[in-house]
Amino acid sequence: MRTTMLLCGLAVVIFSNSAFAGEVKVTWQEPEKFTDMRPANDSPKKYQEHVMAKFDGFFNELGAQLPEGYKWHVTVKDVDLAGDVDHFIARNGQHIRVVKDIYSPAIKFSHELVNANGDIVISADESFRDMNFMSGLKSQQSSEDLRYEKVMLENWFKKNVLPKIAK
Repeated sequence: MRTTMLLCGLAVVIFSNSAFAGEVKVTWQEPEKFTDMRPANDSPKKYQEHVMAKFDGFFNELGAQLPEGYKWHVTVKDVDLAGDVDHFIARNGQHIRVVKDIYSPAIKFSHELVNANGDIVISADESFRDMNFMSGLKSQQSSEDLRYEKVMLENWFKKNVLPKIAK
């Protein structure tokens, strides 16, 4: 009985929160040709799926900040992850991703944001790189996978999307 009540309560929280979020659709355009989505010690296909799932999650988290009825369509065209895979640095034959400030994260995508009335709020091609990614306190304190890319997208969203919704 107690488990049923907990599950019902959890369902109410999940569904009530999702009612206030915008709808997000992420499309990937030829990810096998992206600048840098190379794995250190994983199969390329498995790592690509992992990175795409993480970015899908990032875009969905941002979309949760949109008002109800908004639709955000994103087409990712290129990703350059923070760091670079070094094939010679590890002594045990394992490859590792070395993150230095010269290997900054970047992304290219097009997106369209439509409000609840069907009006296009934003329709743009975006291309940006976070050259200052290692100096941010938030990303350095986190151990989350792809944290630099997440912070880069959050900063862009706060600066470029949220102000247009507030108008």
